[in-house]
Amino acid sequence: MRRRLLATGGLAGVSLALPGALRSAFAQAPITVGIIYVGPRDDFGYNQAHAEAAAQLKKMPGVKLVEEENVPETQAVQKSMQGMISQDGAKLLFPTSFGYFDPHMLEVAKKNTGVRFSHCGGMWTQGKHPANTGSFFGYIDEAQYLNGVVAGHMSKSKKLGFVAAKPIPQVLRNINAFTMGARSVDPKITTTVIFTGDWSMPVKEAEATNGLADQGVDVFTMHVDGPKVVVETAAKRGKMVCGYHASQAKLAPQAYLTGAEWNWLTAYTRILEAARTGKPHPNFVRGGLKDGFVKTSAYGPAVSEAARKGADAVKARMVAGSFDIFGGSGEIKDNTGKVVVPKGKVFKQTDLELEGMNYLVEGVIGKV
Repeated sequence: MRRRLLATGGLAGVSLALPGALRSAFAQAPITVGIIYVGPRDDFGYNQAHAEAAAQLKKMPGVKLVEEENVPETQAVQKSMQGMISQDGAKLLFPTSFGYFDPHMLEVAKKNTGVRFSHCGGMWTQGKHPANTGSFFGYIDEAQYLNGVVAGHMSKSKKLGFVAAKPIPQVLRNINAFTMGARSVDPKITTTVIFTGDWSMPVKEAEATNGLADQGVDVFTMHVDGPKVVVETAAKRGKMVCGYHASQAKLAPQAYLTGAEWNWLTAYTRILEAARTGKPHPNFVRGGLKDGFVKTSAYGPAVSEAARKGADAVKARMVAGSFDIFGGSGEIKDNTGKVVVPKGKVFKQTDLELEGMNYLVEGVIGKV
């Protein structure tokens, strides 16, 4: 069986190394937590970012962690969740993949009302979804915008490439933010997007990267579960890369510019502490750079001083709460010419309209 029950470490030598929020949880009630991954935990991407946060949870006394990897978005995940509850006594589950939410997590939650479920990326709605369910996500489009700023400075061809899995709102939001960041440097820049059709399609990801390189793209980014293939393929072609999910710098040290990374520990801790103290389940948890939900990779050696300064200036405004990606600087059009954000309108990160994004902005070459 892939599932492994992982014992917690002792308190000695651990507490001082952990964030204050984790240390404050030491005296709370024991709990078994289940985390489910759609791919391998060492994928240099989405699953690895979650696994890195899970590794920190394991250091908390009183926490038993049950993990299962390579679980598809089918009935299989329902069996995994129910097994963690029935066999391991899990009281809090983190199903991490997009397709786990509806119907799978919702169905299991209805049958296990005493268990809390917190899904990554789902759109939890009060009155529609069970009270023992919820969702968490980070505004990683902020970090992708910064990726775009760096890419805009570094690109010589003014052609960027984006390899993406599926045209769901979170993915479209990242594509749009990346493009807008790049075009804030040079409005002539374009981003060509290719959708592979699923979260992990290594052959198609390689084909898409090579195809875009053949078209003159010289800076790549992506939204797939495991960016390893895109990063390594682009580097072999002599192109530059902005990473996603976790840092892929060691895969291509010279080609790696920066990246948009998750810090899932922030959300995990908030939701876990509520469960251990008996507080209401946090049904809708979101945050960005200033909240510690997302972060940027360290700049690679190839990044110019102008690119660093440009990105750092925007990042400082984001953290200060004085920069809005979608609105505030004139109208925003989609890539068919339709106005999607009128002049004077500003969408804050917390506005739910952004969670339903269904368009690609001007400058993106591709279709939803």
